[in-house]
Amino acid sequence: MEIAGKIKLISDIQTFDSGFKKREVVITTEEQYPQHILVELLGDRTEIINPFKVGDDVKISINIRGREWVNPQGETKYFNSLTGWRIEKLQSETFSQQPNNPLSQQIPNSTSPISPVIEDEDDDLPF
Repeated sequence: MEIAGKIKLISDIQTFDSGFKKREVVITTEEQYPQHILVELLGDRTEIINPFKVGDDVKISINIRGREWVNPQGETKYFNSLTGWRIEKLQSETFSQQPNNPLSQQIPNSTSPISPVIEDEDDDLPF
């Protein structure tokens, strides 16, 4: 799966006693109701965000992970996480640069001559 959006936050690398490393990235989607999506980068993947900065438009390839946990009261809880494994920079295309946008197409030059306005001619238009 992939998530596309603008980088909102890049956390520092967290290193645990076991040697495990983790880094978090928040992506804000660009849709009618933007979502702030937390993506975890784990182990050797914590470095893949280094070439990017907050504000960059990116696409992150993710895996969805789910786990089960039983709390001390015996209740079973479920948790999900998104783990990123590849990041690509998206090209920021403005509206006028899109190939199928009619506003980006140039108006062809007219080959017909412009006729002069004749003041003495009767005009039957009401305005």
